[in-house]
Amino acid sequence: MSNEQKSGERIAKVLARAGVASRRGAEKLIEEGRVTVNGQKLASPALNVTERDRITVDGKPVGEPEKTRLWRYHKPTGLVTTHKDPEGRETVFDKLPKELGRVISVGRLDLNSEGLLLLTNNGELSRALELPSTAWVRRYRVRAFGKVGEPELNKLRKGITAEGVKYGPIEAEVEREQGGNIWLNVALKEGKNREVRKALAAVGLTVNRLIRISYGPFQLGHLEKGEVKAVPERVLRDQCAHLLKELR
Repeated sequence: MSNEQKSGERIAKVLARAGVASRRGAEKLIEEGRVTVNGQKLASPALNVTERDRITVDGKPVGEPEKTRLWRYHKPTGLVTTHKDPEGRETVFDKLPKELGRVISVGRLDLNSEGLLLLTNNGELSRALELPSTAWVRRYRVRAFGKVGEPELNKLRKGITAEGVKYGPIEAEVEREQGGNIWLNVALKEGKNREVRKALAAVGLTVNRLIRISYGPFQLGHLEKGEVKAVPERVLRDQCAHLLKELR
């Protein structure tokens, strides 16, 4: 490997920073044979590239990374958080304003969940904000059918195993009762697949509405359903500079 190659960056990291996909997503694109470097199709992500290399994805040139940006989006129900759904369902990205360009979600909300979804044009930032080590709290308002008392809530606080998956501590407080349903305020730090629904099911609750109201320091606030609002650059720098050097 040349000195220039040694001083470059891994191709998946470069694609992530350019907003093509998350680093894992970029590796998948490479495995599918959709990425070329200097006209040669890549078979492995084990390659360093520099600014002199010509990179394409699906035949389209990958440009220089744009300035890192972050948006708050109020996801409505009925949309899946994926760029391409194998079942042909509408996605979050189908509904976003075209002027946003290529963006990546920070985590996901499932089809029937709503509320705050963070979006970014930087796959490295997306990955950093999702890592358990970042320890950002995700907060939800949840409506569920059933009843719980302190014993069940304590099980959640200590961490619970549901369907063979171990979940970390989940803070849950009953807000009010509504007929056969209860409203809860739920907070957690992991964000595993359908974690709130599965963990609450393990203590006898069936979730029928789930609204994410915050992700770390970022709040849903008064965003209307389907509305997107950019996080001011100063706020992005204040909250995320410790995660990405280029934000400093």
